[in-house]
Amino acid sequence: MSVSRTERLLNLLIALLNTRYGLRRSELREKVYHDESGNDVAFGRMFERDKNDLRAFGFDVETLTEHGWSEDDPATTRYRIGKESNRLPDVELDPQEWTVLLLASQLWERAALGSAAQSALRKLQASGRMADVELPAGVQPRIRPAGQAFDDLVAAMHSRHPVTFPYLAGTTGKEEVRTVEPWGLGSRFGQWYLMGFDRARQAPRHFRLSRFTGAVSTLVKEHFEPPANFSIREELSRLPELPLRTAVVDVRKGRLLALRRRARQEPETADAVPAPAAEDERLYVDFRDPEALAEELASYGPHAVALAPDELAASVQRRLRAARDFSSAPRPAYAFPEVRTRAARRGTSEDQLMRMLQLVPFLVHNQGLHISDVAQHFGVTRKELEDDLRILICSGLPEGYPDDLLDIQWEDGHVFITQDLDLKKPVRFTVDEACALLTGLETLNGLPDVVEGGALESVTLKLLAAAGEEGLRAASLSGPEVAPGDAGTHATVREAIASGAQLHLAYLSPQRDAVSERDVDPLRLYSLDNTWYFEAYCHQVGGLRNFRLDRVQDVRPNGQPNATGSVPSDGVPAKLFTPNDDDTTVTVQLTRSGRGLAEDYYAERTAELPDGGLVAEIRFGNTGWLPMFVAQHGGTARILEPAELADRARAWLDASLARYGG
Repeated sequence: MSVSRTERLLNLLIALLNTRYGLRRSELREKVYHDESGNDVAFGRMFERDKNDLRAFGFDVETLTEHGWSEDDPATTRYRIGKESNRLPDVELDPQEWTVLLLASQLWERAALGSAAQSALRKLQASGRMADVELPAGVQPRIRPAGQAFDDLVAAMHSRHPVTFPYLAGTTGKEEVRTVEPWGLGSRFGQWYLMGFDRARQAPRHFRLSRFTGAVSTLVKEHFEPPANFSIREELSRLPELPLRTAVVDVRKGRLLALRRRARQEPETADAVPAPAAEDERLYVDFRDPEALAEELASYGPHAVALAPDELAASVQRRLRAARDFSSAPRPAYAFPEVRTRAARRGTSEDQLMRMLQLVPFLVHNQGLHISDVAQHFGVTRKELEDDLRILICSGLPEGYPDDLLDIQWEDGHVFITQDLDLKKPVRFTVDEACALLTGLETLNGLPDVVEGGALESVTLKLLAAAGEEGLRAASLSGPEVAPGDAGTHATVREAIASGAQLHLAYLSPQRDAVSERDVDPLRLYSLDNTWYFEAYCHQVGGLRNFRLDRVQDVRPNGQPNATGSVPSDGVPAKLFTPNDDDTTVTVQLTRSGRGLAEDYYAERTAELPDGGLVAEIRFGNTGWLPMFVAQHGGTARILEPAELADRARAWLDASLARYGG
């Protein structure tokens, strides 16, 4: 849609909302479209497309006819939209409910559902002011979706299109292309699963996203209907946990402390594997998911070699070969935008129209906000917001007087609206928005600090009532458990944050393969799925750092107060990586299935590639572990610059494959 089409749809919406009797096609053609072409066929097609677009936004375009006349007669057919059509019901929330809702909206770290959650929150704020709330210091959980495949599957699931994807079958170990009608996505046992109807096998099947070996393709010309009352959580609750198995791994002596922590050494048995080399030690590692362990072992490169089971060894080699092949491929042609910005926000005119439908009710209930604050609230630049406002003030009733136009003023920098033309109520939640909030609330159910007091249950019931049918479809999505694995460490850090106490840590760093001791001022706790981190000022390095709770060997108050008066870094949620002036800028190429890594590592600028991948500039404080990064992601990421770092990664991969005989 062009900007002119955006404006035309907005004017059409206002006209149909503000007529009780209905408007004939000829009236709309003259007064809204200003079409004098005389081409009835072309106008009829355009009008039908516009009606379909309004219906896609959820507005029910009613068709009215005179008694005894057919809808096919344009002279007697009238159109209108009811004033309550697709309007979000009023939702009154108290401060405790706002706190819970804010946590739920911020659960999705990134991806399409992150944007949908923020959009849903803006709709709720548009119907009234949000209470001033503060997030509790120790409860800032987040969900990390499973890469680009997650976004593609959610989009196909909600639009009800089948998908195809290459998949490594767990039973045969062979890669196959599957065609599936996606019914639901959920997390269980620390893994994301797709549940759907496998067309080749003519039966429901579940697929682990970690076994996807390529990008998801959507069959946009085909549709399907999912089973009635389908619930992904109920389906996955019947899924048995993978059996516990033991891997045989040889590691270099004195290396890989993180792996050694959970491994065991046993006396020699009748393993059908050769004895370890002189420089190696044999470890026995318990595991359930071979793909998850293969990803970890691949990152260790030549320091570890998987010997058994064969499925695990083959998976590690497949990842290493894919990483080497990608790293040796020809360099793509690319060009970064001239202005150095964060990853560009991709928007369409549909996004702009939906934003304007949120903007009017928000301004009605938040009169006098500064225009920069409004732009920040909607995640756009001031120029983009002013472009929206200029379209709005030119929109109104067909051939109306000045009082029949939207009246918005911002000359003094503060935005006021005095004429809203029945757009003062936000539109209902989309399926994505309802799923993002309701799945987030369901995920919070695992945190005792949130469940207490009944706010979680009450806000869930209110949103279910407001979301209507879209809320029922939220059962197609289920988030992971977010409760901390080590409740004792979590409680110690949280108490220190609340009391302003300093902590002494013994901390294992897998990148440096060493345990260090340090004093830190803890600032806040947060999580990715059920992996918890805390942000702290580290006195050893003299700056902000993030620490994983499961890598803390020992933690205790050292009797000193917070010495720096530091505050958490800006932004919610917290960032896993804190940039510094002396960081190295690394140019990384990502495939379509790996492009989400650009957001994970806060790329400073990106360049799109024709195949759906991208090139990203990312700042790293420590580049020594980047060969591990390339190996871990198994052919979805490669280093382009600096050249010596790219060479080092290729040498690492060659040495890793040499451990498996090349």
